[in-house]
Amino acid sequence: MFGVQIFSNQINKIKNSFRSEYPIFVIIVKILKMIKFAALLTAIFSLTTQAQDNHHNLVIGTYTNSCESDGMYVYDFNTDTGETQLKGSTKNIENPSFLTFSANKKFVYSVNENGKDSQVSAFRFYSDSGNLQFLNSKSSEGNDPCSIIMDERNVLVANYSGGNIAVFATNDDGTLGKHKQIVKHEVQTVHKDKLEASHMHMIQFSSDKKYLIATDLGKDYLCVYRYNAEEKLAVLEFKYLLKVKPDSGPRHFAFSSDGTILYVINELNGSLLVFSFNNGELKLIQETTIIERKFKGKISAADIKISADGKFVYATNRGDANTVSCFAINEKGKLKIVQTTSTLGKGPRNFTIDPTGKFLLIGNQYSNEVVIFSIDKSTGIVTDSGKRISLCSPVCLVFE
Repeated sequence: MFGVQIFSNQINKIKNSFRSEYPIFVIIVKILKMIKFAALLTAIFSLTTQAQDNHHNLVIGTYTNSCESDGMYVYDFNTDTGETQLKGSTKNIENPSFLTFSANKKFVYSVNENGKDSQVSAFRFYSDSGNLQFLNSKSSEGNDPCSIIMDERNVLVANYSGGNIAVFATNDDGTLGKHKQIVKHEVQTVHKDKLEASHMHMIQFSSDKKYLIATDLGKDYLCVYRYNAEEKLAVLEFKYLLKVKPDSGPRHFAFSSDGTILYVINELNGSLLVFSFNNGELKLIQETTIIERKFKGKISAADIKISADGKFVYATNRGDANTVSCFAINEKGKLKIVQTTSTLGKGPRNFTIDPTGKFLLIGNQYSNEVVIFSIDKSTGIVTDSGKRISLCSPVCLVFE
């Protein structure tokens, strides 16, 4: 240590000598200090950005009439660890059972599923704090809305018991305007000597936004519409209905990453249909199932999603099974079963995959818990991460 001190003293003498005889040395030292400071700022900014990239807002919608719930909840989700932390929640919002973000992430729109008094609500979303500020609501123009989507101009809602689709204008401040269009098809369908009613269950745009696809669970149809966001009144133009097998109950669906394949899960028989999709035309190319061969019990297939890398399809089954199944996607879009495993809860109504594709989060409605699974990206297999979110009746999970 003594030798080091002598060396340091000699260096300081040299510095002082240079400062007196060579003023340029002082300038060089200042420049070096500035470079070091800039490098330090860059490092701090990089670490801060990386930390922010690892944290995403997760918004969960719930049923509020079955247990104690505030409505919608916002969590911070760590994509490195799968850990969550509550940031905020709404108050006195009834049954926000399905929700969606605006494209700019400044607004959240939810359905309020409540029979003949059902509504659609708009909220201002504050990303940093997780606060949701109520803006306004409108009648959903049909009973029991269960799906909601939007683009830059319109909010569209599928009303399950109402059997229709309602289109609402949006204002610059994020509020909902008056409804622009209501679409309902009076197609006579008889199942087992009984006239069936339409139950519109899910709606989604095609990847090019030229079409909208809807499932009619009650009448076993896939409905295809042309979509024109620029129209002031009728944005949906009916194209055709595609009939699936009777008593299938088409419920949810997911597009492949390139938008050319459509995967449809059928609630009543657990079948999984694979369609090619080209210029609005659907063509069946495969039928498989999420039901295991030895399973005997009530079937109630629920949700379907595609992995972040587009290599796997996941689908859930409620009823007596309470399982999630994984299918590998081949180069032609067809499916091969990889795994079926317990969701570790009851009523897996909805699930999501985090933005990194590392975690699959399942909302078990009847056991009041979100179970977080880890995803093996190479095989698609999911395993329990051990992480949980205890929450009353979680039924919709959406990342910002």
